[in-house]
Amino acid sequence: MKGAYWHKLTGTKVSFTVIFLLITTVFVYTWRRNPLLTSFLLSSNQFRIIPKDFENLQESYPGNKLPSKVPDNTSEAPDIDPDVWNDEKEDDEVRENDPEGCNYAKGKWVPDSRRPFYSGSECKRWLSEMWACRLTQRTDFSFENFRWQPENCKTPSFTGTKFLRRMRNKTLAFVGDSLGRQQFQSMMCMITGGKPAPQVQDVGWEFGLVKARGALRPDGWAYRFPRSNTTVLFYWSASLCELQPLLNVSDPKFVSYALHLDRPVTFLKKYLDRFHVLVLNTGHHWNRGKFQGNHWKLHAYGKPFSDKVDLSTAKNLTLHSIVSWLDSQIVRNPNLKVFLRTLSPRHFVNGDWNTGGSCDNTMPLKGGSEVLQEKSSDPVAELAVNGSQVRLLDITALSQLRDECHISKYGKSSNGVHDCLHWCLPGVPDTWNEILFARI
Repeated sequence: MKGAYWHKLTGTKVSFTVIFLLITTVFVYTWRRNPLLTSFLLSSNQFRIIPKDFENLQESYPGNKLPSKVPDNTSEAPDIDPDVWNDEKEDDEVRENDPEGCNYAKGKWVPDSRRPFYSGSECKRWLSEMWACRLTQRTDFSFENFRWQPENCKTPSFTGTKFLRRMRNKTLAFVGDSLGRQQFQSMMCMITGGKPAPQVQDVGWEFGLVKARGALRPDGWAYRFPRSNTTVLFYWSASLCELQPLLNVSDPKFVSYALHLDRPVTFLKKYLDRFHVLVLNTGHHWNRGKFQGNHWKLHAYGKPFSDKVDLSTAKNLTLHSIVSWLDSQIVRNPNLKVFLRTLSPRHFVNGDWNTGGSCDNTMPLKGGSEVLQEKSSDPVAELAVNGSQVRLLDITALSQLRDECHISKYGKSSNGVHDCLHWCLPGVPDTWNEILFARI
C-alpha cells in the first residue's frame, strides 16, 4: 500500500511540474510577442538618475557627447560619456577658483595636436568662404596647431557641449566690425564642431536682422540652439556709435551720416536687456579713408565736430562714452557681462593694404611665442574700461605674435592685394573665444 501511494504521489508531482513548465513557456512566448505586457514592468532605465540640467542641452557634436535622455520629439538619443561631464566639473572648479584679476593676455603659444576645433573646409554654414583658408591655394596650415597658454591661469578646455551648458537660456552678442564678425563665425564653428547642425534656428528676425531690399547682406545674424535655448548673434557696427542720416538740401540723392560719438548704436539701446554676455570691438574704421567712404560726419553733444579733429581723439571719446553708458546699465542688470575687446593687430610690411603692403610669412611664431608684459598693448581700450564694470578682453599682444595667420595673398578676390588684417579661420579668433569662455 505504501509503495502504491508513493508512486501515486510522485506521479502527481511530475504532472504539476509539466503543467508549470508549459504555462511558463506560453507566458514567455506571449510576452515577447506582445509589447503591451512590457509596459507593466519596470526597466532598469527607470532607476537611473539624470540631472535636470541634462534635459535641454543642445544636440551633441563630434567629441561632445550628451546624456541619452532627450525630448520625445527627438529621434536620436546621444550616448552619455561620463568623462566629458567629469572634465566639465573640473573645468568649472578651475573657472571659479581663478581670480577675476587673472591676466589671460600674459603667457605663450604652445603646440597642440588637438587643435583646431573644427575644419575650415567643412564649416560652410557658419564660415564665410573668403576667410576659410583651407578653400584657397594656401598649402601650409601648421599655424592651426597651437593654443594659447596663460602664464598663471588654468583655463577650462572648450567644447560645444560645455559652452551650451554654461550659456543655457542665455544670449551672447558680438557687436563690432568685420573682426567682430570673424569672432562670431569662429564661435559658431567652435560650438558646432564645424558641422551644419540643421537643428540650429535662424532667429535674426527677432533682432531686426533681415536683409533689406537691395542690400548685399543683413546687418547681422542670430542663431539659436533650441535644446539649451542659447542664442549667439552678431550685429555690424564699425564705430559702435549711433548713425543718423543728414539732409542734403542741395543734393537729396547724396546721403551723409551724423556719427554721434557720445551715443551708443541704436541696436544696443533696443536689445541690451535681452543679452547676458556682450562683446564689443571697434578700431580699424577710425581713419579718414573709411570716414570719407562711409560719408560720416563727427557729432557730439548734439553738435557737429570740426572735420579737423584727430580721429584717435574721437575714438577715445566714443569708447569712454559707451563704457560709461554700459556701466549704468550693468547696475540695473547685474547679470550682464560686458567685454570690450582690444584691437586686433595688422601685419602689413613695406606698405599698407593699398600701397603694396604684404604679409608673406608662413612660419609660425617667427617673431617669438611669449607675452611678458602686464599692461595691454591697447592702452586706449584699457583706459576706457578702467574703474568700470566693463571688462577688457585683451587679445592684442598675443595676436601680434601670429603674423603667419592672416588671409595674406590667398584671398579669392584679392587681385594681388594682401589681406593682413583679417585672419584665416580656424585661427587666432578661436583663441579669443577660448579666453572669453574662460571668463563667462
